[in-house]
Amino acid sequence: MSNDAHSAAPDAPHLEYFATITAHVAVPIELGEMPGGAQRIIPITGGTLSGPDADGTILPGGADHQVLRSSTTTQLLARYAIETDDGHRIAVENIGVRNGSEADIATLVAGGTVPSERIYFRCLPRLTGSGRWTWLSDRLFVGTGTRHPDRVKVDVFMVA
Repeated sequence: MSNDAHSAAPDAPHLEYFATITAHVAVPIELGEMPGGAQRIIPITGGTLSGPDADGTILPGGADHQVLRSSTTTQLLARYAIETDDGHRIAVENIGVRNGSEADIATLVAGGTVPSERIYFRCLPRLTGSGRWTWLSDRLFVGTGTRHPDRVKVDVFMVA
């Protein structure tokens, strides 16, 4: 190979802001220690989708299934549905990871607040829509999250 093949880094994909999802959550259901870590289910009771071209309401009935892999890392899998303001539905399946110091993760697990800059919270939301939103399943999305005692906020970006 020539030196030219190694001299330039490839262009990174561009990210376009899609929307912010704010999911309201209820008290966690603790399942206890299981293989892989302590597990819990956090009911999603409602919330909003808000973006430049997308607005809607999170329907009740979703949940975030968590595995506390260690005292510093939580594995996340949330599934829920959104009804858009134009009457269509979007199914969300969001996998992610949240990582921080032992003290900060313990504070979050106990329902407290930790400044977002101290927590690594990244996710891969898969969006599947009906009606004019069917194109969502043809795109990839990434997100950055923030956990609050009563809600989770995820800023969602489309990989262009």
